[in-house]
Amino acid sequence: MSIYRYRAFIIFRYRGQTIFHLSLHDSRGMGIANASAALDAGARVLDGSLGGLGGCPFAPGATGNVVFEDLVFLCESKGFPTGIDIDKPVAVRGILKSEMPDEQLYGGMARAGLPCGTAKAA
Repeated sequence: MSIYRYRAFIIFRYRGQTIFHLSLHDSRGMGIANASAALDAGARVLDGSLGGLGGCPFAPGATGNVVFEDLVFLCESKGFPTGIDIDKPVAVRGILKSEMPDEQLYGGMARAGLPCGTAKAA
């Protein structure tokens, strides 16, 4: 079942009864796409980790969690204000890199920055 259909079903079934939190991993490079589908299906609470740190014990070799900075950009670009200045979590990556030099950090925002003509949120 796709993320969109799953989230749509859960939201329809339990609407008004609880708030759902969605935690996604980026094991196969589909984390941001799944987060986008979840937002389209009505999800409003997503989590990620700075630089994609973390892992998944069920998927050996997985890259880890969805990159927080990329989630912020996704939410803002889809019209969901986060109130987060995207430059700040990207800047914190420098601290992570210096304190944990052997950890691989991931993320499109840190690699490519904002698209040309895109205004920063908050």
